[in-house]
Amino acid sequence: MTVLVLTCEEDLTADMVVATLQDHGVPLVRLDPADLPGRVSLSAEYAEHDFHGYLKSGERMVSLGSLRSVWVRRPGVPGARTAEQSAWIAAEAEQALYGMLTSTPARWMNHPVAAAQARYKPWQLHLAHRSGFRVPATLLTTFPAMARQFAAAHPDLVVKSVSGKHPGDPPMVLPTTRISPDTDFSGVAAGPTLLQQHVPKEADIRLTCVGEQLFAARKKADPEEVDSRFTPHGTWEPVEVPDAVHRAVHAYMSAAQLAYGAFDFAEDPDGCWWFLECNQGGQFGFVQLETDQPIAQAIATWLAVEP
Repeated sequence: MTVLVLTCEEDLTADMVVATLQDHGVPLVRLDPADLPGRVSLSAEYAEHDFHGYLKSGERMVSLGSLRSVWVRRPGVPGARTAEQSAWIAAEAEQALYGMLTSTPARWMNHPVAAAQARYKPWQLHLAHRSGFRVPATLLTTFPAMARQFAAAHPDLVVKSVSGKHPGDPPMVLPTTRISPDTDFSGVAAGPTLLQQHVPKEADIRLTCVGEQLFAARKKADPEEVDSRFTPHGTWEPVEVPDAVHRAVHAYMSAAQLAYGAFDFAEDPDGCWWFLECNQGGQFGFVQLETDQPIAQAIATWLAVEP
């Protein structure tokens, strides 16, 4: 049976997993949905209470009935590479591809429906509370009066992006920034603003969950640093996962119906881990390279299991 990897052409993180699958002799097809239609072709027949589907990428053809798993790593938007850009073609291609794939018994890392929900940061915060994490007090509002009230209750504040865009996606990215409680909050009426209690950091924690396996890494933080994504320094080192965090991670993953998640925590001076976010498609390559944690092997093993 075959593993299907959906990602862009230049994805070093995916390369690590693909190489591991190939070393173990696991059949796989790698393609970018951006090449549909074009280099990627598809066909599906629904007749006589049965379904038969096929995907072709370059010279590789795969029967969808033979898929053991689908890894949605960093796929392009269907139709993005057509000669004439068309929103209609893009929508048709996306419906066709993912509609066909969800008709199969394959395992997903992660299912598109679960992944779409998991990207919403307000929903993440809600689920993190329910799962038992320590979560900084947070306000999402367009009411200036509510912002002023929240700042009075939590004088040490940061403002964050609701969408959580990565630093590699300028100009939409907004760094997490400390603000004064006497800030003029009238501007929040212009758009949803996320305010959060600032957690003094001793270290950044990146915890990668692959199925049932957890890989945690710690990097000592600069006391003056707020958003470590924009000031990369220090070295990641393996760290043990506290029991309470272990339980909360599995509760979160189960409720979110995710097979993979990259959690970010802030470790305070007392050693407590505060939940910041969970990226359902987060990078792991940089952690593996610095810590030698076998994350790619864990993903490859999970993908290789037959449904």
